[in-house]
Amino acid sequence: MSKTPFSLSRRQLLLAGAAVGGSYLLPGLHHAAWAAGSDAPEKTTVRVGFIPLTDCAPVVMASLKGFDKKYGITLQVSKEASWAAVRDKLTSGELDAAHVLYGMLYGLQLGVAGPQHDMANLMTLNNNGQAITLSNQLKAQNVTDAASLKKAIDAKAKGSYTFAHTFPTSTHAMWLYYWLANAGIDPFEDVRTVVVPPPQMVMNMKIGNMSGYCVGEPWNQRAISDNIGFTAVTSQQIWPDHPEKVLGTRAQWVTENPNTARALTAAVLEAARWIDASDDNRRETVKALAGRAWINTKVETLEGRMLGHYENGLGQTWQDAHAMRFFHDGSVNFPYLSDGMWFLTQMKRWGLVKTDPDYLAVARQINRIDIYKQAASAVGNVTLPASEMRSSTFIDGKVWDGTDPAAYAASFAIKR
Repeated sequence: MSKTPFSLSRRQLLLAGAAVGGSYLLPGLHHAAWAAGSDAPEKTTVRVGFIPLTDCAPVVMASLKGFDKKYGITLQVSKEASWAAVRDKLTSGELDAAHVLYGMLYGLQLGVAGPQHDMANLMTLNNNGQAITLSNQLKAQNVTDAASLKKAIDAKAKGSYTFAHTFPTSTHAMWLYYWLANAGIDPFEDVRTVVVPPPQMVMNMKIGNMSGYCVGEPWNQRAISDNIGFTAVTSQQIWPDHPEKVLGTRAQWVTENPNTARALTAAVLEAARWIDASDDNRRETVKALAGRAWINTKVETLEGRMLGHYENGLGQTWQDAHAMRFFHDGSVNFPYLSDGMWFLTQMKRWGLVKTDPDYLAVARQINRIDIYKQAASAVGNVTLPASEMRSSTFIDGKVWDGTDPAAYAASFAIKR
Protein backbone atom coordinates (compact mmCIF):
# COMPACT_ATOMS: atom_id res chain seq x y z
CA MET A 1 0.00 0.00 0.00
CA SER A 2 1.12 3.53 -0.63
CA LYS A 3 1.93 5.74 2.30
CA THR A 4 -0.71 8.14 3.53
CA PRO A 5 -0.02 11.76 4.50
CA PHE A 6 -0.02 10.64 8.15
CA SER A 7 3.22 8.71 7.62
CA LEU A 8 4.85 11.96 6.48
CA SER A 9 4.18 13.80 9.73
CA ARG A 10 7.90 14.16 10.55
CA ARG A 11 8.49 16.25 7.41
CA GLN A 12 5.26 18.13 7.99
CA LEU A 13 6.27 18.86 11.56
CA LEU A 14 9.58 20.28 10.36
CA LEU A 15 7.86 22.39 7.72
CA ALA A 16 4.81 23.54 9.59
CA GLY A 17 5.80 23.42 13.26
CA ALA A 18 4.90 21.10 16.05
CA ALA A 19 1.58 22.73 16.83
CA VAL A 20 0.18 22.27 13.32
CA GLY A 21 1.86 18.91 12.85
CA GLY A 22 0.26 17.64 16.03
CA SER A 23 -3.15 18.54 14.66
CA TYR A 24 -2.90 15.59 12.24
CA LEU A 25 -3.74 13.39 15.17
CA LEU A 26 -7.04 15.19 15.64
CA PRO A 27 -9.56 14.45 12.85
CA GLY A 28 -11.58 17.57 13.55
CA LEU A 29 -8.57 19.76 12.75
CA HIS A 30 -7.70 18.21 9.37
CA HIS A 31 -9.63 20.73 7.31
CA ALA A 32 -8.32 23.70 9.28
CA ALA A 33 -4.72 22.54 8.92
CA TRP A 34 -5.05 22.05 5.17
CA ALA A 35 -6.76 25.39 4.76
CA ALA A 36 -3.82 26.97 6.56
CA GLY A 37 -1.50 25.58 3.89
CA SER A 38 0.49 23.31 6.17
CA ASP A 39 -0.15 20.28 3.96
CA ALA A 40 0.47 21.87 0.56
CA PRO A 41 0.38 19.82 -2.67
CA GLU A 42 3.77 18.54 -3.82
CA LYS A 43 2.82 19.41 -7.43
CA THR A 44 0.91 22.56 -8.31
CA THR A 45 0.21 21.56 -11.93
CA VAL A 46 -1.56 18.23 -12.42
CA ARG A 47 -1.92 16.69 -15.89
CA VAL A 48 -5.24 14.85 -16.18
CA GLY A 49 -6.36 12.96 -19.30
CA PHE A 50 -9.92 12.40 -20.48
CA ILE A 51 -11.85 10.79 -23.32
CA PRO A 52 -14.67 12.87 -24.93
CA LEU A 53 -17.61 11.38 -23.06
CA THR A 54 -20.32 12.96 -20.93
CA ASP A 55 -18.89 11.33 -17.80
CA CYS A 56 -15.64 13.30 -18.05
CA ALA A 57 -17.72 16.17 -16.65
CA PRO A 58 -16.32 16.30 -13.07
CA VAL A 59 -12.73 16.54 -14.33
CA VAL A 60 -13.56 19.22 -16.90
CA MET A 61 -15.73 21.28 -14.55
CA ALA A 62 -13.15 21.08 -11.74
CA SER A 63 -10.89 23.00 -14.11
CA LEU A 64 -13.45 25.34 -15.70
CA LYS A 65 -15.12 26.32 -12.40
CA GLY A 66 -11.84 26.82 -10.56
CA PHE A 67 -12.28 24.11 -7.93
CA ASP A 68 -8.69 23.07 -8.59
CA LYS A 69 -7.37 26.50 -7.52
CA LYS A 70 -9.31 26.23 -4.26
CA TYR A 71 -7.14 23.25 -3.31
CA GLY A 72 -3.84 24.73 -4.45
CA ILE A 73 -3.46 23.03 -7.82
CA THR A 74 -4.03 23.81 -11.51
CA LEU A 75 -5.48 21.05 -13.67
CA GLN A 76 -3.95 20.70 -17.12
CA VAL A 77 -6.72 18.72 -18.80
CA SER A 78 -5.73 16.71 -21.87
CA LYS A 79 -8.09 15.24 -24.50
CA GLU A 80 -7.00 11.75 -25.53
CA ALA A 81 -7.85 9.74 -28.64
CA SER A 82 -8.46 6.29 -27.14
CA TRP A 83 -8.42 4.33 -23.90
CA ALA A 84 -5.21 2.65 -25.03
CA ALA A 85 -3.62 6.11 -25.29
CA VAL A 86 -4.85 6.96 -21.78
CA ARG A 87 -3.36 3.71 -20.49
CA ASP A 88 0.02 4.33 -22.12
CA LYS A 89 0.30 7.95 -21.01
CA LEU A 90 -0.84 7.13 -17.50
CA THR A 91 1.59 4.26 -16.98
CA SER A 92 4.51 6.17 -18.55
CA GLY A 93 3.91 9.19 -16.31
CA GLU A 94 3.05 11.52 -19.18
CA LEU A 95 -0.29 11.95 -17.42
CA ASP A 96 -0.50 12.30 -13.64
CA ALA A 97 -4.08 11.01 -13.51
CA ALA A 98 -7.04 10.41 -15.78
CA HIS A 99 -10.78 10.00 -16.23
CA VAL A 100 -10.44 6.29 -16.78
CA LEU A 101 -12.26 2.97 -17.09
CA TYR A 102 -12.71 1.15 -13.78
CA GLY A 103 -11.75 -2.16 -15.36
CA MET A 104 -8.61 -0.68 -16.92
CA LEU A 105 -7.07 0.05 -13.51
CA TYR A 106 -7.81 -3.48 -12.33
CA GLY A 107 -6.58 -4.98 -15.59
CA LEU A 108 -3.29 -3.08 -15.31
CA GLN A 109 -2.89 -4.15 -11.69
CA LEU A 110 -3.19 -7.80 -12.80
CA GLY A 111 -1.13 -7.32 -15.97
CA VAL A 112 -3.98 -8.28 -18.33
CA ALA A 113 -4.67 -4.79 -19.76
CA GLY A 114 -1.04 -4.06 -20.59
CA PRO A 115 2.27 -4.34 -18.70
CA GLN A 116 1.68 -4.73 -14.97
CA HIS A 117 1.55 -1.51 -12.96
CA ASP A 118 0.34 -0.90 -9.43
CA MET A 119 -2.61 1.44 -9.83
CA ALA A 120 -4.79 3.64 -7.63
CA ASN A 121 -8.48 4.53 -7.81
CA LEU A 122 -9.01 7.84 -6.00
CA MET A 123 -12.78 8.10 -6.46
CA THR A 124 -15.68 7.06 -8.68
CA LEU A 125 -16.62 9.83 -11.12
CA ASN A 126 -20.13 8.68 -12.02
CA ASN A 127 -22.78 6.00 -11.82
CA ASN A 128 -24.88 4.80 -14.77
CA GLY A 129 -25.19 6.50 -18.15
CA GLN A 130 -23.86 3.96 -20.67
CA ALA A 131 -25.85 1.86 -23.14
CA ILE A 132 -25.82 -0.83 -25.79
CA THR A 133 -26.81 0.42 -29.24
CA LEU A 134 -27.98 -1.89 -32.04
CA SER A 135 -28.06 -0.95 -35.71
CA ASN A 136 -31.12 0.02 -37.72
CA GLN A 137 -30.32 -2.94 -39.98
CA LEU A 138 -31.13 -5.20 -37.04
CA LYS A 139 -34.27 -3.17 -36.32
CA ALA A 140 -35.34 -3.82 -39.92
CA GLN A 141 -35.06 -7.55 -39.11
CA ASN A 142 -37.39 -7.04 -36.11
CA VAL A 143 -34.51 -7.27 -33.65
CA THR A 144 -35.34 -4.87 -30.84
CA ASP A 145 -34.17 -6.62 -27.66
CA ALA A 146 -31.89 -9.38 -26.36
CA ALA A 147 -34.35 -12.22 -27.04
CA SER A 148 -34.89 -11.27 -30.69
CA LEU A 149 -31.16 -10.69 -31.09
CA LYS A 150 -30.46 -14.24 -29.93
CA LYS A 151 -32.85 -15.61 -32.56
CA ALA A 152 -31.10 -13.62 -35.29
CA ILE A 153 -27.66 -14.78 -34.12
CA ASP A 154 -28.76 -18.41 -33.87
CA ALA A 155 -30.05 -18.26 -37.46
CA LYS A 156 -26.60 -17.51 -38.87
CA ALA A 157 -23.12 -19.00 -38.65
CA LYS A 158 -21.21 -18.24 -35.46
CA GLY A 159 -19.34 -14.97 -35.68
CA SER A 160 -21.60 -13.48 -38.34
CA TYR A 161 -22.41 -10.51 -36.14
CA THR A 162 -19.79 -8.09 -34.81
CA PHE A 163 -20.11 -6.03 -31.64
CA ALA A 164 -17.79 -3.32 -30.39
CA HIS A 165 -16.71 -2.20 -26.95
CA THR A 166 -14.06 0.28 -25.87
CA PHE A 167 -11.22 -1.73 -24.26
CA PRO A 168 -10.62 -5.42 -23.40
CA THR A 169 -11.14 -4.96 -19.63
CA SER A 170 -13.48 -1.98 -19.91
CA THR A 171 -16.77 -1.48 -18.15
CA HIS A 172 -18.30 -1.54 -21.64
CA ALA A 173 -16.89 -4.97 -22.42
CA MET A 174 -18.34 -6.26 -19.15
CA TRP A 175 -21.80 -4.69 -19.70
CA LEU A 176 -21.89 -6.08 -23.26
CA TYR A 177 -20.77 -9.57 -22.23
CA TYR A 178 -23.16 -9.66 -19.27
CA TRP A 179 -26.16 -8.60 -21.37
CA LEU A 180 -25.40 -11.01 -24.21
CA ALA A 181 -24.78 -13.93 -21.86
CA ASN A 182 -27.99 -13.21 -19.95
CA ALA A 183 -29.81 -13.78 -23.25
CA GLY A 184 -27.95 -17.04 -23.84
CA ILE A 185 -25.46 -15.54 -26.32
CA ASP A 186 -21.82 -16.48 -25.71
CA PRO A 187 -19.81 -13.29 -26.40
CA PHE A 188 -16.67 -15.30 -27.21
CA GLU A 189 -18.25 -18.07 -29.30
CA ASP A 190 -21.45 -16.82 -30.92
CA VAL A 191 -20.40 -13.32 -32.01
CA ARG A 192 -17.25 -11.40 -32.88
CA THR A 193 -16.14 -8.51 -30.67
CA VAL A 194 -13.78 -5.66 -31.56
CA VAL A 195 -12.33 -2.62 -29.77
CA VAL A 196 -13.28 0.83 -31.09
CA PRO A 197 -12.54 4.21 -29.43
CA PRO A 198 -15.76 5.89 -28.20
CA PRO A 199 -15.81 8.84 -30.66
CA GLN A 200 -15.44 6.42 -33.59
CA MET A 201 -18.40 4.16 -32.68
CA VAL A 202 -21.07 6.01 -34.64
CA MET A 203 -19.08 6.25 -37.87
CA ASN A 204 -18.06 2.59 -37.70
CA MET A 205 -21.68 1.51 -37.30
CA LYS A 206 -22.75 3.85 -40.09
CA ILE A 207 -20.40 2.18 -42.57
CA GLY A 208 -21.45 -1.29 -41.41
CA ASN A 209 -18.43 -2.43 -39.41
CA MET A 210 -20.58 -3.70 -36.55
CA SER A 211 -24.17 -4.52 -35.65
CA GLY A 212 -23.97 -3.19 -32.12
CA TYR A 213 -21.77 -1.49 -29.58
CA CYS A 214 -21.51 -0.62 -25.92
CA VAL A 215 -20.21 2.85 -25.09
CA GLY A 216 -20.79 5.90 -22.92
CA GLU A 217 -22.83 8.94 -23.83
CA PRO A 218 -23.29 10.89 -25.98
CA TRP A 219 -22.49 8.19 -28.55
CA ASN A 220 -25.68 6.17 -27.97
CA GLN A 221 -27.94 9.20 -28.29
CA ARG A 222 -25.87 10.28 -31.30
CA ALA A 223 -26.74 7.01 -33.08
CA ILE A 224 -30.44 7.81 -32.59
CA SER A 225 -30.02 11.43 -33.69
CA ASP A 226 -28.12 10.30 -36.81
CA ASN A 227 -30.77 7.62 -37.47
CA ILE A 228 -28.34 4.72 -37.61
CA GLY A 229 -29.23 2.83 -34.43
CA PHE A 230 -31.34 2.50 -31.29
CA THR A 231 -30.77 1.87 -27.59
CA ALA A 232 -31.46 -1.79 -26.81
CA VAL A 233 -30.61 -1.51 -23.10
CA THR A 234 -29.02 1.02 -20.78
CA SER A 235 -26.19 -0.01 -18.48
CA GLN A 236 -28.31 0.98 -15.47
CA GLN A 237 -30.86 -1.61 -16.57
CA ILE A 238 -28.08 -4.20 -16.31
CA TRP A 239 -26.82 -2.93 -12.94
CA PRO A 240 -28.72 -0.02 -11.35
CA ASP A 241 -26.34 2.65 -9.98
CA HIS A 242 -23.26 0.80 -11.19
CA PRO A 243 -19.82 2.39 -10.94
CA GLU A 244 -18.50 3.67 -14.24
CA LYS A 245 -15.47 5.93 -14.75
CA VAL A 246 -13.00 6.59 -11.96
CA LEU A 247 -10.27 9.09 -11.20
CA GLY A 248 -7.24 6.85 -11.70
CA THR A 249 -3.50 7.13 -11.32
CA ARG A 250 -0.43 5.04 -10.54
CA ALA A 251 0.13 3.88 -6.96
CA GLN A 252 3.65 5.28 -7.14
CA TRP A 253 2.30 8.73 -8.00
CA VAL A 254 0.14 8.69 -4.86
CA THR A 255 3.11 7.59 -2.76
CA GLU A 256 5.22 10.44 -4.11
CA ASN A 257 2.43 13.04 -4.10
CA PRO A 258 -0.06 12.20 -1.32
CA ASN A 259 -1.08 15.81 -0.72
CA THR A 260 -1.55 16.43 -4.45
CA ALA A 261 -3.64 13.25 -4.70
CA ARG A 262 -5.87 14.53 -1.91
CA ALA A 263 -6.15 18.00 -3.50
CA LEU A 264 -6.97 16.52 -6.92
CA THR A 265 -9.62 14.24 -5.43
CA ALA A 266 -11.13 17.11 -3.44
CA ALA A 267 -11.32 19.40 -6.49
CA VAL A 268 -13.01 16.76 -8.65
CA LEU A 269 -15.32 15.69 -5.81
CA GLU A 270 -16.46 19.28 -5.30
CA ALA A 271 -17.05 19.62 -9.05
CA ALA A 272 -19.15 16.43 -9.02
CA ARG A 273 -21.26 17.83 -6.18
CA TRP A 274 -21.68 21.12 -8.07
CA ILE A 275 -22.89 19.32 -11.23
CA ASP A 276 -25.48 17.30 -9.31
CA ALA A 277 -26.71 20.30 -7.30
CA SER A 278 -29.24 21.44 -9.94
CA ASP A 279 -30.49 20.93 -13.48
CA ASP A 280 -29.22 24.42 -14.26
CA ASN A 281 -25.71 23.31 -13.29
CA ARG A 282 -26.11 20.26 -15.50
CA ARG A 283 -27.19 22.46 -18.40
CA GLU A 284 -24.18 24.70 -17.87
CA THR A 285 -22.00 21.60 -17.84
CA VAL A 286 -23.56 20.39 -21.08
CA LYS A 287 -22.92 23.71 -22.83
CA ALA A 288 -19.28 23.56 -21.76
CA LEU A 289 -18.78 19.90 -22.72
CA ALA A 290 -20.34 20.38 -26.17
CA GLY A 291 -17.50 22.73 -27.13
CA ARG A 292 -14.75 21.77 -29.55
CA ALA A 293 -12.12 21.45 -26.81
CA TRP A 294 -14.11 18.77 -25.00
CA ILE A 295 -16.69 16.50 -26.71
CA ASN A 296 -17.35 18.61 -29.82
CA THR A 297 -21.01 17.77 -30.41
CA LYS A 298 -24.41 19.46 -30.38
CA VAL A 299 -25.81 20.59 -27.04
CA GLU A 300 -29.07 18.74 -27.69
CA THR A 301 -27.19 15.46 -28.20
CA LEU A 302 -25.80 15.77 -24.68
CA GLU A 303 -28.54 17.48 -22.75
CA GLY A 304 -31.43 15.00 -22.80
CA ARG A 305 -29.72 12.04 -21.20
CA MET A 306 -27.67 14.32 -18.93
CA LEU A 307 -31.04 15.43 -17.48
CA GLY A 308 -32.35 11.86 -17.42
CA HIS A 309 -34.66 12.33 -20.42
CA TYR A 310 -34.36 9.16 -22.50
CA GLU A 311 -35.65 8.03 -25.87
CA ASN A 312 -34.64 4.66 -27.28
CA GLY A 313 -35.13 5.21 -31.01
CA LEU A 314 -38.02 2.73 -31.00
CA GLY A 315 -40.69 5.23 -30.00
CA GLN A 316 -40.32 4.94 -26.23
CA THR A 317 -39.44 7.90 -24.00
CA TRP A 318 -38.98 7.99 -20.22
CA GLN A 319 -37.47 9.83 -17.28
CA ASP A 320 -34.79 7.47 -16.04
CA ALA A 321 -34.73 6.86 -12.28
CA HIS A 322 -31.08 5.77 -12.54
CA ALA A 323 -29.69 8.26 -15.02
CA MET A 324 -26.08 9.43 -14.87
CA ARG A 325 -25.17 10.61 -11.38
CA PHE A 326 -22.01 12.39 -10.32
CA PHE A 327 -22.42 12.88 -6.56
CA HIS A 328 -25.73 11.85 -4.93
CA ASP A 329 -24.58 12.91 -1.46
CA GLY A 330 -21.23 11.20 -1.99
CA SER A 331 -22.69 7.73 -2.58
CA VAL A 332 -21.51 7.89 -6.21
CA ASN A 333 -17.93 8.79 -5.40
CA PHE A 334 -16.96 6.48 -2.56
CA PRO A 335 -14.58 3.79 -3.94
CA TYR A 336 -16.48 0.76 -2.63
CA LEU A 337 -14.32 -2.34 -2.41
CA SER A 338 -17.17 -4.52 -3.69
CA ASP A 339 -17.37 -2.42 -6.89
CA GLY A 340 -13.75 -3.12 -7.75
CA MET A 341 -14.08 -6.79 -6.78
CA TRP A 342 -16.99 -7.21 -9.20
CA PHE A 343 -14.75 -6.35 -12.16
CA LEU A 344 -12.29 -8.98 -10.95
CA THR A 345 -15.08 -11.59 -10.88
CA GLN A 346 -15.89 -10.82 -14.51
CA MET A 347 -12.24 -11.01 -15.54
CA LYS A 348 -12.18 -14.47 -13.98
CA ARG A 349 -15.52 -15.40 -15.57
CA TRP A 350 -14.28 -14.53 -19.05
CA GLY A 351 -10.84 -16.10 -18.72
CA LEU A 352 -8.90 -12.84 -18.62
CA VAL A 353 -7.32 -14.19 -15.44
CA LYS A 354 -6.90 -17.95 -15.09
CA THR A 355 -7.15 -18.31 -11.33
CA ASP A 356 -9.09 -16.49 -8.66
CA PRO A 357 -7.10 -13.49 -7.40
CA ASP A 358 -7.24 -12.39 -3.77
CA TYR A 359 -10.27 -10.29 -4.56
CA LEU A 360 -10.43 -8.25 -1.37
CA ALA A 361 -6.67 -7.68 -1.13
CA VAL A 362 -6.49 -6.39 -4.71
CA ALA A 363 -9.44 -4.06 -4.16
CA ARG A 364 -7.92 -2.72 -0.92
CA GLN A 365 -4.67 -2.03 -2.74
CA ILE A 366 -6.24 -0.14 -5.65
CA ASN A 367 -9.22 1.66 -4.11
CA ARG A 368 -7.63 4.41 -2.03
CA ILE A 369 -10.35 4.89 0.55
CA ASP A 370 -7.79 6.67 2.76
CA ILE A 371 -7.19 9.41 0.18
CA TYR A 372 -10.89 9.67 -0.60
CA LYS A 373 -11.83 10.16 3.07
CA GLN A 374 -9.20 12.89 3.44
CA ALA A 375 -10.55 14.64 0.34
CA ALA A 376 -14.15 14.32 1.55
CA SER A 377 -13.08 15.90 4.85
CA ALA A 378 -11.36 18.76 2.99
CA VAL A 379 -14.49 19.40 0.88
CA GLY A 380 -16.78 19.13 3.90
CA ASN A 381 -20.38 17.89 4.27
CA VAL A 382 -19.77 14.75 2.21
CA THR A 383 -21.54 11.72 3.67
CA LEU A 384 -19.42 8.59 4.07
CA PRO A 385 -21.13 5.19 3.85
CA ALA A 386 -21.33 2.87 6.85
CA SER A 387 -19.61 0.05 4.94
CA GLU A 388 -16.85 -0.32 2.34
CA MET A 389 -19.10 -2.88 0.58
CA ARG A 390 -22.53 -2.48 -0.97
CA SER A 391 -25.21 -4.81 -2.32
CA SER A 392 -26.57 -4.70 -5.89
CA THR A 393 -29.13 -6.70 -7.85
CA PHE A 394 -28.46 -7.29 -11.56
CA ILE A 395 -30.69 -7.74 -14.61
CA ASP A 396 -30.64 -11.53 -14.11
CA GLY A 397 -31.70 -11.29 -10.46
CA LYS A 398 -28.24 -12.18 -9.13
CA VAL A 399 -27.23 -10.29 -5.99
CA TRP A 400 -23.64 -9.10 -5.65
CA ASP A 401 -22.36 -7.97 -2.27
CA GLY A 402 -18.71 -9.02 -2.35
CA THR A 403 -19.03 -11.74 0.29
CA ASP A 404 -18.00 -14.77 -1.83
CA PRO A 405 -16.41 -13.52 -5.05
CA ALA A 406 -14.91 -16.84 -6.17
CA ALA A 407 -18.29 -18.61 -5.92
CA TYR A 408 -19.99 -15.68 -7.68
CA ALA A 409 -17.50 -15.77 -10.56
CA ALA A 410 -18.05 -19.51 -10.97
CA SER A 411 -21.85 -19.30 -10.74
CA PHE A 412 -22.58 -18.21 -14.32
CA ALA A 413 -23.83 -20.72 -16.87
CA ILE A 414 -21.99 -18.97 -19.72
CA LYS A 415 -18.29 -18.38 -19.02
CA ARG A 416 -14.89 -19.23 -20.49
